[in-house]
Amino acid sequence: MKILSPFGPKIAKLKFSPNLIKTINKEVDLIIKKKTLMKKLNYSKKLVGQVKQEFQLPKTFVKKNLEKTITKEVKKYIKHCLGKTIKKVSIKNFWVVRQFNNEYNPVHYHDGHISGVGYLKIPKFYSNNIKKTKIDGTIDFINGNKMFLSDSIHNHQPKVGDVILFPNYLMHTAYPFKSSGERRSFSFNLEIDNKIANVFSR
Repeated sequence: MKILSPFGPKIAKLKFSPNLIKTINKEVDLIIKKKTLMKKLNYSKKLVGQVKQEFQLPKTFVKKNLEKTITKEVKKYIKHCLGKTIKKVSIKNFWVVRQFNNEYNPVHYHDGHISGVGYLKIPKFYSNNIKKTKIDGTIDFINGNKMFLSDSIHNHQPKVGDVILFPNYLMHTAYPFKSSGERRSFSFNLEIDNKIANVFSR
């Protein structure tokens, strides 16, 4: 795990194992094939993404395959940032975003205490930007204003297996792209010990 502090809030960057990524993708592919299940797990109405397919992963799958890994990494994240040991890690929600050509996620923030985003598939982008920038399909984290020796935007170019942990209030956006493939990611929100998360209770 690498802890970054490009601006105020601290971000953790880590990797999920190829086997875990394969397990999640297999579950997603199974859900996609079942229209009734897709309808039941549809999560798009609760999200701001300009994306056609956003759906929850079943809680049983999350508990069996992801809860242990996420709990371990979040505990390391908090210990690294605050020097404190948390006892509670409760996953509130966990969903998958299937992003295709020209789809995007506008600037937004999450609920809970800690949020995470991870990457399951990254297509080859056809960049034909006028200024030849490399932001297509990337994610920006935004905080405050740009000032001397203080940037307000941190850009991450995702790779399969990347996972980023960040405080729920940190604004972020996922850019559109040109591609015939799928940019598949997952996001989650969780709660930790309220006495640690709530800085005003100290």
